[in-house]
Amino acid sequence: MGLFERYLTVWVGLAIVVGIAAGSLVPEVFSVVAGLEFAHVNLVIALLIWLMIYPMMVQIDFSSIKDVGKKPKGLLLTIVINWLIKPFSMALLGWLFFKGIFADWVDPSTATEYIAGMILLGVAPCTAMVFVWSQLTKGDANYTLVQVSINDVIMIFAFAPIAGFLLGVSDITVPWNTLLMSVVLYVLVPLIAGAITRKKLDKKNDHSRLNQFLATMKPWSIIGLLATVVLLFGFQSETILAKPEAIVLIAIPLLIQTYGIFALAYWLAKRMRLPHNIAAPACMIGTSNFFELAVAVAISLFGLHSGAALATVVGVLVEVPVMLSLVWFANRTRHWFN
Repeated sequence: MGLFERYLTVWVGLAIVVGIAAGSLVPEVFSVVAGLEFAHVNLVIALLIWLMIYPMMVQIDFSSIKDVGKKPKGLLLTIVINWLIKPFSMALLGWLFFKGIFADWVDPSTATEYIAGMILLGVAPCTAMVFVWSQLTKGDANYTLVQVSINDVIMIFAFAPIAGFLLGVSDITVPWNTLLMSVVLYVLVPLIAGAITRKKLDKKNDHSRLNQFLATMKPWSIIGLLATVVLLFGFQSETILAKPEAIVLIAIPLLIQTYGIFALAYWLAKRMRLPHNIAAPACMIGTSNFFELAVAVAISLFGLHSGAALATVVGVLVEVPVMLSLVWFANRTRHWFN
């Protein structure tokens, strides 16, 4: 785990402070950036998100899908958690907190946007950081590659329908054209570009050129993430300074969701008698989020200044320290598994 990944929460926190300060001091700059939009897609944010997503997709070897039948129980657990439980539990928690418990502290329209952001996080399972979590828990690297590859294929077809359904159930008007375009722009196209790049760089299957390319791209991914956070919090600076408690309110249900999903997945993995090197990565991918995709779609659907965009970025802030605590727990409970 590199310096950036280990202290991701610190870097994101600094980017938040810089974004809020810059948004207050030079709001005209952020107004110009916000105006660079085409078909509901902000061009600057789209470029930065691509810088994050594309290198992740290059890491994925889709030829590993042929090994899908070797450890079916672990893969089944991941799919059930990711696509049949997690999106719906996230929507339920969002509704429970922002339409119920926190209803007196958040106006109804903002609460609806927070719920939308949470839903988008819940429908986007992790595709990159899970490799780090798997490595830290001594997970089966080949299995992790298979499950990420399978989840990315499922995401192409399942993300838009599930997100659209849950947003609709939450009384949120769904612009289907924008939602489908977001899936194509931020999932399908990067997947295809990543697969083509991997094939061209790894013809000898020795990974040397591939690893060199990924090492070159890594700083750009970091720049993309931090610059996105700076811009989003710059756009939201006025709201955040007026209501700083918003970040805390969003973080509470996200924390409950993350720990709750992991507890359920870990319990099921133990009941299914999975080995620890399969159980740990299976639970990690079901717990963590593809926050880059959630941020991009939230901006496309609801706008740069929306509560939905803010909720997805708070997801970035919460995820890393929580996932590191779960890595620690998984390593301390290795003896629970055969």
